[in-house]
Order: sequence, then structure tokens, then C-alpha cells
Amino acid sequence: MKPDLRTALARKPLVGDGAMATYLYQLGLPVGVSFEEFNLLKPDVIADVHRQYAAAGAEIIETNTYSAQQNKLARYGLEKKVEEINAAGVALARKAVGDGVYVVGSIGAVRGGAGKNIRTAVVKRDFEEQIGVLLASGVDGLLLETFFDLEELSLALGIIRKKSDISVICQFAVEDPERTHDGIPLADAFRRLKGEGADVIGFNCRSGPTGILRAVETIPADLGLPLSVFPNAGIPDYVDGKVVYSATPEYFGLSARRFADAGAKLIGGCCGTTPEHIAEIAKALNGYSPVAQTTAPAPVESPAIVVEAAPASVEPPQDVEPSIVDLVRERHTIIVELDPPRDLDITKFMAGAQALKDAKADALTMADNSLAVTRMSNLALAALLKERVGIRPLAHIACRDRNLIGTQSHMMGFDALDIDHVLAVTGDPAKFGDLPGSSSVYDLTSFEIIRMIKQLNEGIAFSGKPLKQKAKFVVGAAFNPNVKHLDKAVQRLERKISAGADYIMTQPVYDPELIVRIAESTKHLSVPIFLGIFPLASGRNAEYLHNEVPGIQLSDAVRQRMSGLEGAEGRAAGVKIAEELLDVAMEHFNGIYLMTPFMAYEMTVSLTEYVRARSGSLNRKQAN
Repeated sequence: MKPDLRTALARKPLVGDGAMATYLYQLGLPVGVSFEEFNLLKPDVIADVHRQYAAAGAEIIETNTYSAQQNKLARYGLEKKVEEINAAGVALARKAVGDGVYVVGSIGAVRGGAGKNIRTAVVKRDFEEQIGVLLASGVDGLLLETFFDLEELSLALGIIRKKSDISVICQFAVEDPERTHDGIPLADAFRRLKGEGADVIGFNCRSGPTGILRAVETIPADLGLPLSVFPNAGIPDYVDGKVVYSATPEYFGLSARRFADAGAKLIGGCCGTTPEHIAEIAKALNGYSPVAQTTAPAPVESPAIVVEAAPASVEPPQDVEPSIVDLVRERHTIIVELDPPRDLDITKFMAGAQALKDAKADALTMADNSLAVTRMSNLALAALLKERVGIRPLAHIACRDRNLIGTQSHMMGFDALDIDHVLAVTGDPAKFGDLPGSSSVYDLTSFEIIRMIKQLNEGIAFSGKPLKQKAKFVVGAAFNPNVKHLDKAVQRLERKISAGADYIMTQPVYDPELIVRIAESTKHLSVPIFLGIFPLASGRNAEYLHNEVPGIQLSDAVRQRMSGLEGAEGRAAGVKIAEELLDVAMEHFNGIYLMTPFMAYEMTVSLTEYVRARSGSLNRKQAN
């Protein structure tokens, strides 16, 4: 007989399972349907997923009941099948893995980050119904997962405690590593839930291992409860109509040890994880013994990376300043990325912009809510940059946030403000940002948005109607060269150029040999390329980028050099590596695209000055 779940969690770290919905998606099942209904329609498939996770080493299996509540099932006309779906979910899991593995009933938030749009009475009704069925079906425990607000999680926990003394695991989904979505400091939220009867408290979804480790490190060591962690497999990317994840199973194995050292007693995976990820966690925790910490762990840095597209080329009137495309054909030209703020204070942003202008950057590029995280409008900031700083703004335009109407309206606003350099990007899926209740639009692909913006240059609206005058947008496109088959990536790039892209901006590159390969593979292209360089800020920053951010790969040599470096020492090493990469890049590309980490604009100011000095040296060398 296995001990009860509460006892088992107190003894040693247990291995949880991985994702259900995203794994079903990887297996070829469609999206836009109720995955919980598959308990009835495809029971063999669900049971097989449970068996795969148990075979990989999972000691706790979650039922496929995350969204099996009346309000959520009603979207699919299944509101009368709450009892049937939940009971089937428990029976399938129990039959698939036997009595030697713990089966916990998965319960998701009813509101799910949608604010107060759903009445509390509805939330309470749905929890009462689902919890009652799961308890009656004989689960070993209940898992309240992906809750954004403390009040909703507290409500669900209270209902359980009125019905049962069963083991309860409570998990938040957080964007801010220090507080819940409704603004409660995490330490306070954890203490409250402990007092209300939670057995385990932790985090799942929203971010990969790095982001969740940051949150774990804010929890006081004296809390006296086991912690649980179920991170995503890094940041999702949207590639050719599919959502993909970048964090490898091996990285999850390394992260499992870090989580266990930080006090986690239940370690599994969320979106994007597979049985292979869970197998690596189980392998890492086999025979684990905790490491005594003599110093507080270093803070984890989690950058907001923006790497998508760039501006296009129009034949400029004679009385207009040369475009970025004109400049880069003549000399080394520098675009620097500076992210718009996530709050209402623009002081540091404007100071950084002025410093970069003084360093002689040619343009300042701003993301369009990168990583689906809400930031200040880059349209407003672009206008302020022109007016107050006098530097050329280059604004990203994401397909995600606006339908056709909104996109054309947005572009017309840019034209009215004489902001003519834009970067057309797809945009990260909205569900993974800081407002998960929002929707991704994607009326347009990155190819289509390029064509439509260039259509405005012909004086023709998206609808085909005339606009009385022509726009003059210079439109860029994104290029990710950090792929296994560079030739296929170049073919995709050729399609963007055919759609009308005037120039290209790449994801950051950290391998000098790859820079040379990119130059050779793209020398036939008719548009200029701005080679991306993103200075690393620390060793942990390097590992985060390599393992969790799609489209970025660091060489083993770079990771080794950054290993263990933090603070000023880490930033200095990051700038030095970037300078070495620039030495190679400037031999092959006139276009340089620098990305600023964590608003540390001093780093990109230094690199901008380095490019200017190095460019003068190269010019003198060529002249001689």
C-alpha cells in the first residue's frame, strides 16, 4: 500500500506528469474542441497519454478534467455532461496507471484571468459541482491549477475543505514573480492558503523553468509547506501556423535539480512538455538529496526578447531624409531595440533613447507588446521620439493584436505622424502573455501584412478602395537563422522579400561561424540584412535564452564563458562577447541590430560606440 499523498510529499520530491492539451495537439488532435470531452470520445487516447507519463516516471497523474466545469463546457454544448466527463476522467487515469501511482483531480480556474466578468455565484456553482464529482470518484488528491487570482483559489479551496480532508495542491499562474494577478504579494498569498488548509502550494504555466524559479525564490523558507512547480517548456513560438516550444527535456532535467534545491517537493511540466521531459525530471530526481545553501540564490533575469521583422524600401522623394535602406547600402548602420515600458513612467525609456542618439544610433526600434505582454503603445512613443529626441523610430506591427480594420487604422495613424519605418511581425500568442483572457487575432500572416502595408504605398486601402494619396512605408521582415536547415529558412525569407519586404532583421546570433554562413546563404538576396546581436547580462540570462526563448541558440563556448557570472561582471562579459561577434558581423554586414537587455541601455550605448569606432577603422583599412 502506498502512503497517502500528504505523507508522500513530506518525504521526498515527487515527479508530476506533463501537459495533456498541448501533447494531444502534438499528437495531431485538433484545436478549438473540448479536450475533456475526449474522456468520452477518445478514451483510449487519453488513457495512453496517462500510461506514457507513468512509464516516464511520473508518480502523480492528473485527470483530464482541467476545464470540465459547466461554464467552460457550455462553450461546446456540453454543460449537462459535467458529471459524466469528470467521472470518466478519474476512471481512465486510475485504470491506466493502477494503484501504485497517485491520481489527482485537475481543477482549473473558472474565471481564468478574465477578471470579474463571471459572477461569483457561477464560479461557486461550478466548483461545487466538479469537486463533488471528483471526490466521489475516488481521487487521491485535488490539484487547483493555473489560478491567477488569490480570491478565486481561496474560494475553491474553501469548498473542498467543507467537503473533505483530502490532500490539496494549489498552483498559481503568475506573470509578475512577486505577486498574484490581483496584486497580492506571493508570500502573503501562500501564508493565507496555508491557513485555509492547502497541503502544497506552487506555480504552473505562464513561463518556463526560469520564470517559475524566480517566483519560487520569493517564497520564504519558513513557510513550512511543500512547494510544487509545473513550468511550461519555455516560451511558445508560432511557426507556420503551429505553436511550438523550445525547452528541451535535458534542460528540464537540469531545472528539476534546481527546483528541488529550492524546496520543491512536486515537480512536473505544463504546456509544451511531453513524456520525454518527465523522463528527464525523473532521472534527475532519482536518488536526489538536498544541497545545503549557504547563500541566497542569485536573482534570475528573464528578458523580454523582441526579434521579428524590419522596415521596407520605397523610392523616397528628394526632400525626405534617406531611409534605413538607403543608409545601409552606403555604410554601417545601427538599429537599436529599446522595449516600451510596462507601466506609465517613460523617464528611463526617454533617457535611454537620448543616450543612444548621442552614441549615433541610426534608428530606435520598439516592439508591439512583445511576448504578448502589455506595454505602452509604440505609436505614441514613436511620435515622442521624433518630437523630443530627434531619432528615427522604427515600430513593430504584430498580426496578433488587431484585425484588418484595426491594422489599417493603425497604419494610417503612423502615416499621419510621418512615422514610415515599420517591422511586420506575427506576434506571440496572447494566451501566454499577461492577459491570458485576451484573444489572438491573426487575421493576417506575416507575409500578408507585408503585402497589405505595401499596398498602402500604392494609395490603395486593404479593401481595395483608393486612399487619395500614397503612404511611404519602409517595411521590414524577421529572419531566424538559428535553425537546423538554414537553406529552408532562407527560402522562407525569399517569400517575405517577394511579398514586399525592404530589409531583414535577424534573431540574435551567438556563433561567429553561423554569421559567416548567413552571409554566404543570403548574398544573393536583393535587400539588406541587419544582423542581430543581443548582449548577455549574466550566466542565468544565457541559460534562459538558450533553453526557453524560441529562435535563440547559444554556442557551448559562449555558455561556458558566461557560466556563474552575475551583476556587473556578467554584463561586462556579455558586452565583450558581443564585441567579438560584431568584429565578425561587420566584415560581412553593413546592417547591425542591437537589442537592449532589461532596459540596460548603457550596454547597447557601449556597443553602438564600438560599432562606430570599428567602422571608422574598417573604412581606413579599406582605403589603404
